Amino acid sequence: MAQVEKYTFDFLKKIRKNNNREWFHENKPSFTEANNNMKAFLADIEIELNKIDSIEKKKLFRIYRDVRFSKDKTPYNSHFSMSLGREGAFRRGGYFLKLTPGDSMIGGGFYNPEPKDIKLIRDHISADDKPLRKIMKSKKFKDTFGELMGEQVKSAPRGYDKDHPSIDLLKYKSMYVFKNFSDKEVLDPNFQKEVIKVYKAIRPFFDYMSDILTHDLDGVPLYT
Repeated sequence: MAQVEKYTFDFLKKIRKNNNREWFHENKPSFTEANNNMKAFLADIEIELNKIDSIEKKKLFRIYRDVRFSKDKTPYNSHFSMSLGREGAFRRGGYFLKLTPGDSMIGGGFYNPEPKDIKLIRDHISADDKPLRKIMKSKKFKDTFGELMGEQVKSAPRGYDKDHPSIDLLKYKSMYVFKNFSDKEVLDPNFQKEVIKVYKAIRPFFDYMSDILTHDLDGVPLYT
């Protein structure tokens, strides 16, 4: 079972201080070693996650930054990010990891859903917000994540009353949760088990969102 190795975090600490192409090319073997560690770690996470869910694809994001439209022109990320997408039309949402010294997090959710999806989410919440609030108030959700996160519109979304009793939920443009981990926790041999625990805690939220994103307000399936 792969674990996050200390040499991976050592590499990330160094590239944070030496974020330039010359240093990177001189230390390419260290990057390759760290990147292979992350590939192995992600592969094991996929295996374990498939025991409790169905994963369609996994992705280890490139360390190379797209600087075309950014004021920050440093060429490399100083973190490793990974995602695991759920399989099939009736399973919605995706799991996410970001590992970096001092700022590691694990979570998942819905980042910038398509307009038709966010409209369907809002319509369901507007009609009945109790199922989502029950999930958010559950002990496991609060102990693991604290609260629902995500970008929000400043006022009421178009088509919804600003005085709607569910306006606090209707404002969300994205919906996700995450939990932070210390370096000591990430480098612990049992960290992989902690990742799966977090992903299990997300499942009630994913199951609810999958249901409302695949049915209309009358409960009729939108997909066959």
